[in-house]
Amino acid sequence: MFTWGNCLTIIKPLSLSLSAPYKVVHMSLINEYRATEEAIKELQARLKNLSQDDKLQTELEFEGKLRTLMGEYSKSLRDIIALLDPESKVKAPRGAVKVTGTKRARKVKQYKNPHNGEVIETKGGNHKTLKEWKAKWGGDVVEGWATLLG
Repeated sequence: MFTWGNCLTIIKPLSLSLSAPYKVVHMSLINEYRATEEAIKELQARLKNLSQDDKLQTELEFEGKLRTLMGEYSKSLRDIIALLDPESKVKAPRGAVKVTGTKRARKVKQYKNPHNGEVIETKGGNHKTLKEWKAKWGGDVVEGWATLLG
């Protein structure tokens, strides 16, 4: 079985010509080969078991007959699903454009500063003067100055 510990193996030198007492040899290809062989053997055994299963044989026979019938009538899997379950949520084709609803338009608010009589009309809170007022007098107070227009 493949383990990372087997990747590097320390082998004693066979000759005295090596200067180091031990030589490190990279063995990952051999271990990878053996692990792959083992995985293939396991998958082949699993495939053999599946091929002997009666349920699989029945499903394969059904699929073959269904595809033949679909070919005779020029129908796709989507057509069959739509026929058998019209309320199912089948994915739209990739080229289809997704229809989204339009955003609701924001309503205009009018703020009247009682301290200086200045008036601001805005659809959102990202107005320079409005931010200054909220910083100076507080957001709750300034929202109290607002009136909703049309």
